Amino acid sequence: MVDVARQSFAKNGVDDTTMNDIAVASKKGRRTLYTYFKSKEDIYMAVVESELEMLSGAMEKVAEQDIAPDTKILRLIETHLDSIKMVVFRNGTLRAGFFRDIWRVEAVRKNFDRTETKLFRQVLTEGKEKGIFDIDNVNIVADIVHYCVKGIEAPYIRGQIGEELDDETGWAYVAKIVYGALGRKEQNKDKLTYNYKSKYGIINRKDCDCDRCRSWYW
Repeated sequence: MVDVARQSFAKNGVDDTTMNDIAVASKKGRRTLYTYFKSKEDIYMAVVESELEMLSGAMEKVAEQDIAPDTKILRLIETHLDSIKMVVFRNGTLRAGFFRDIWRVEAVRKNFDRTETKLFRQVLTEGKEKGIFDIDNVNIVADIVHYCVKGIEAPYIRGQIGEELDDETGWAYVAKIVYGALGRKEQNKDKLTYNYKSKYGIINRKDCDCDRCRSWYW
């Protein structure tokens, strides 16, 4: 029923979708619909919550990967931004509601925020213990990373960050900022490289002589 509601919201917009529209689309009676949801607002929140649960699952899969902490922290950030962008655009006209009702959405994303911060904390702890990150207070840094990523969701979704850059160059800039903030240790820069896919296949930045990859080792 929630997925049917999501499709209705995406097609017609939240404001122009009625409880009756959802009941008809789900082939359920209005009485059945009201048994589970008291209002359209409740259904909308259920749709948002289901999307956030999928996003949380995607990030947990990244956290479980057997990769170096410095690579993992970037993948978590990339997964967060790309996944939430995909959610907003997949839902069509729901995107307008996403931006307009950001504070309403905030009420149902608390569980996701807690889960994400926990994942950041785990990766940062591992990186600190392995001597990869030079950070003092893991909890504070995890909170800062979370709120920084959360804060650029809207401009990232709208394509307002690095509009003139291709994805590889854009993420190289992100890596510099993140690694600089986390005090990524010098001795790890040669061992813990970030591979990327080029027209020539999977390339290790250390083995590439282009200006973009040379700049990776700042």
